[in-house]
Amino acid sequence: MKYFGAHVSAKGGVFNAPLNARKIGGEAFALFTANQRRWDNPPLTDEAAALFKSNMRSAGMDPAFVVAHDSYLINLASPDLAQRTKSVASLKEEASRVGALGLRFLNIHPGNHLGAVDEGSALKTIARGIDEVLKTSTVTILIENTAGQGTALGYRLEHIAGIMEQSSYPERLGVCVDTCHAWAAGYDIADDEGFDLFWDRFRVLFGDDGLKAMHINDSKNALGSMTDRHAPLGEGHIGTGCFKRIADSPFFDDIPLILETPDPEKWAYEIRMLKGTDE
Repeated sequence: MKYFGAHVSAKGGVFNAPLNARKIGGEAFALFTANQRRWDNPPLTDEAAALFKSNMRSAGMDPAFVVAHDSYLINLASPDLAQRTKSVASLKEEASRVGALGLRFLNIHPGNHLGAVDEGSALKTIARGIDEVLKTSTVTILIENTAGQGTALGYRLEHIAGIMEQSSYPERLGVCVDTCHAWAAGYDIADDEGFDLFWDRFRVLFGDDGLKAMHINDSKNALGSMTDRHAPLGEGHIGTGCFKRIADSPFFDDIPLILETPDPEKWAYEIRMLKGTDE
């Protein structure tokens, strides 16, 4: 079965996210558990966590298909020790909130090396930071592929595999593939042959069960642009063929399939389109 949804707003309280996901016809969703652009966030209260779980039940949402996303400020690859230490501490707080909400998955971007070190050294640093978080929490961390903008790591699948290989907790790591990012990084997933090549390589690196979630986005920019600009489904350079293959293939069953397209007003339509129920 497919579990489609979107990265919904938690405005007014994290407990609103499950209800917002249900309003658009989602069976899955992603959310920020705190302000993603601040280092200092108030602690999650017991009352907010309890109401979140109650609304999950009311909305008929299974925690297995919910993904929390980390703060945009976190950079586990930072060459600056103070910044990296702050990033690890912030990610630990994120993991704590995920656990308190009764969730499992915490999605992260690998990080940016800022040109100060080589990619191999930065990947090792990221793996060490992830391990610091995992040894004090019960979450499963999902590493998201990136568009490769600036000095961002993760634009090659091999980067993510390298992080996982150097972690002491590989069994608690998984991959979240963003279709826009893959396209921007040069993987031609719009083409049938390119789509198959990408997923064949994915299986070689991560096996048949390494994919734990997806971000379903079209791209405003051309193949290999290395820029992260999402477009509504079918309105960008990737087109509809890729998304139809995802919707039809059993390889993508039973994981959260999350829209991050730029117009929330279109999410309900896009979910219906993916389900093949739009008229």
